[in-house]
Amino acid sequence: MAPRFQFTVHATDGRARTGEIAMRRGTIRTPAFMPVGTAATVKAMKPADVRASGADIILGNTYHLMLRPGAERVAKLGGLHGFMGWDRPILTDSGGYQVMSLAELTTRSEEGVAFKSHLDGTRHLLSPERSIEIQRLLGSSIVMAFDELVPTTSTRDVQAKAMERSMRWAKRSRAAFDAGGDHAENNAVFGIQQGALDEGLRRASAEALTDIGFDGYAVGGLAVGEGQEAMFGVLDYAPGQLPADRPRYLMGVGKPDDIVGAVERGIDMFDCVLPTRSGRTGQAFTRSGPINIRNARFAEDLGPLDPQCACPVCHGWSRAYLHHLVRAGEILGAMLMTEHNLFFYQALMADLRAAIAETRLGAFANAFRAQYRGGKGE
Repeated sequence: MAPRFQFTVHATDGRARTGEIAMRRGTIRTPAFMPVGTAATVKAMKPADVRASGADIILGNTYHLMLRPGAERVAKLGGLHGFMGWDRPILTDSGGYQVMSLAELTTRSEEGVAFKSHLDGTRHLLSPERSIEIQRLLGSSIVMAFDELVPTTSTRDVQAKAMERSMRWAKRSRAAFDAGGDHAENNAVFGIQQGALDEGLRRASAEALTDIGFDGYAVGGLAVGEGQEAMFGVLDYAPGQLPADRPRYLMGVGKPDDIVGAVERGIDMFDCVLPTRSGRTGQAFTRSGPINIRNARFAEDLGPLDPQCACPVCHGWSRAYLHHLVRAGEILGAMLMTEHNLFFYQALMADLRAAIAETRLGAFANAFRAQYRGGKGE
């Protein structure tokens, strides 16, 4: 039988590492990018096409799925994997970020966060125990601890109190996960480091999480508007504060050059809505930088989105056709643009894994940045 959860590092290059996470639903190659399937679907994509792009794992959203169609209903229908037709690992976030950013009339307490649904105004309480229960009902492969997120612009006192509460909630989350019986025997649980941009708070958070003990550890509270320089400043020390024998997950990141820089700093897992959301709005990622396919200069361009890309879209359709589809508001335009972007992200992850394995990450990263930032989509 496959292990419940086993992380193996196969090679390192500086602080970067490549390896794999073995789980009962499949192996996840790291560094890994997880396409976001917020509402039990990676928007504009069929599961088989998401897998064909190279994705080993996707992300589902606790907050959205608890509100619609409901975690109990998903469990009744056989769990999230069968419901959406994805048989490989799924990571579910804890719902904390969406409660803070989307829900109305939130009230925070030691018990959890009471909030009004942004969909229909119904009242809910999301606590560490309820968050873990929802993720259990969904059948999540990797469960996230419930935490409290505050803006990086908050005072240090506010940040410290939120971090300390998050660590108390992490302990409760771990206890609720362990009480899950068969669930705890088949799935994994990650803790989330908090502390905003403060190195001391990050260290205290990492120590508290390590004392509790988790299968993996996320760096939370970044990619919320602080900018790449500030984010990299935290990543210069935060991954090293976490256990080296466990995967490190940077939540909500990000742009291709964000990912490259984070991998250089020791991050193993990523998720972001950017490739799918950008695809639906007409932005394509290429090795020469992002392009807006709506631009008139593509109206008669018979070349592929990215001459360096091996995806089905770049082999089958021209920039001119995609320009037409997107400008006309055709559903196929969103589908093809999203498919290309997911293939682009997964190809980047494969290139990063190969570069680390061959100890040439520095040269690869510098060449990638030079072309990506200087090419302007040409």
